[in-house]
Amino acid sequence: MLRVLPILGILNLFLAGVMIFPMLVSWHRGEKETTSFLVSIGISVLFGLAFYLPLPKKREDIARRQAFAIVAFGWISASIFGALPFIFAKAFIHPLDALFETVSGFTTTGASVLTAIDDFPKGLQLWRAMIQWLGGMGIILFSIAVLPFLGVGGMQLYRAEVPGPFLDKLRPRIAETAKILWQTYLLISALEVVLLFFGGMTIFDSICHTFTTMATGGFSTKGASIGFYGQYHRIVITFFMFMAGTNFALHYRFLKGEYRSFWRDREFRFYITLMLLGIVIVSWSLISEIGGKWGYRLEEAAFQVVSIMTTTGYVTADFGRWPPFCQYFLLLLMFIGGCAGSTGGAIKCLRILLLFKYATQELRRIIHPHAVVVVKMGEQTISPAILNGILGMVILYMAIFVFASTAMSLLGLDMITSISSVAATLGNIGPGLGKVGPAENYAHLPLLGKWILIFCMLAGRLEVYTIVILLFPEFWRK
Repeated sequence: MLRVLPILGILNLFLAGVMIFPMLVSWHRGEKETTSFLVSIGISVLFGLAFYLPLPKKREDIARRQAFAIVAFGWISASIFGALPFIFAKAFIHPLDALFETVSGFTTTGASVLTAIDDFPKGLQLWRAMIQWLGGMGIILFSIAVLPFLGVGGMQLYRAEVPGPFLDKLRPRIAETAKILWQTYLLISALEVVLLFFGGMTIFDSICHTFTTMATGGFSTKGASIGFYGQYHRIVITFFMFMAGTNFALHYRFLKGEYRSFWRDREFRFYITLMLLGIVIVSWSLISEIGGKWGYRLEEAAFQVVSIMTTTGYVTADFGRWPPFCQYFLLLLMFIGGCAGSTGGAIKCLRILLLFKYATQELRRIIHPHAVVVVKMGEQTISPAILNGILGMVILYMAIFVFASTAMSLLGLDMITSISSVAATLGNIGPGLGKVGPAENYAHLPLLGKWILIFCMLAGRLEVYTIVILLFPEFWRK
């Protein structure tokens, strides 16, 4: 722990520094929450220094076990200290609600317990959006990029946090890769702010919605979410949700002049094909079941499909009132998610594609038992170790889904609410169906139910292994 605590201390100090921005907004607007931020900053700095002081003079490489501990406890610590402004401002009735909202923010889930978002203090609204933006690309990854001493052993931290079965190193040094990914993230975010602002959105709302779009988080400053805004803003946000659900390494390569990088990527082709197919299917179902103008239904379907598949969770329509098939199809998309290396959650398109290829090759092996059958992604042969890792992750993911949804039903929730609440939090999506649908929130859930969903949000964001491994006694043995 002597190697883990100092790095957690640095993360705490960084978190305290970030809190200054929403505090200044609160101070500028004369909000009483300024004091809440000051106290939260002070406590975060105090604990950060207390953790940092035992930093060993000799800096050794971070071992794999330590990396998992740093990432897991880093996210837990950030959630606890990130909840302090909400707690001291008494923005929620129960401290657990503040923690739930903060975990939902950092994990980019977007599941909210707020009932009056429009009247929420601006400083707290900005903080709510900022924690999603930081969680989108990863607070540990950000630390690797900006803190030089984390460059030693940074590969293990990168491996423990970055989503996806493959590690796409854009540069030989992992700190340089982290910087590139964050710079790309920042550049695309700045572009969205400009487009939203020039479309008539206020600069404050433009920044907040950019933070939560690029993180595929879904927190909005409006109770009606993106349904509050006009067609222009809905189109812009749909496009950037799609971008955020795409592997950021592809964005970087495109910006470097590799203009065919997107179409050469098999996962991206699968991602865009599935998304377009989903839009056509849902819009056709809406027109045939409900009616209405074709253009309106197509736009409505496109926004909801892109939002759910990228795990953003914005809404422009109450899809809880849609035909059963549409609801079922959106529930399926909650398990798929965006691309590996994106800010999206859920299982990821790459894993789904590789599992399909693996199943196909197993059928071939049954027909031709003596043939040498391998799984390939393009020209790359996928090793059995990677396939085993994918199978293990998906099995654990589905096991958590089954146990957690069963536990939610034991708390007295109906089947649709139990299943969709776990699917929406484990996949880091936000709105589900039933009593946690797009027109509802998570405030009414039992306290134990909120603890279960907090675990689901963290497990989903950290790709299951990083959180579940902490429950194994063997992990703590020397």
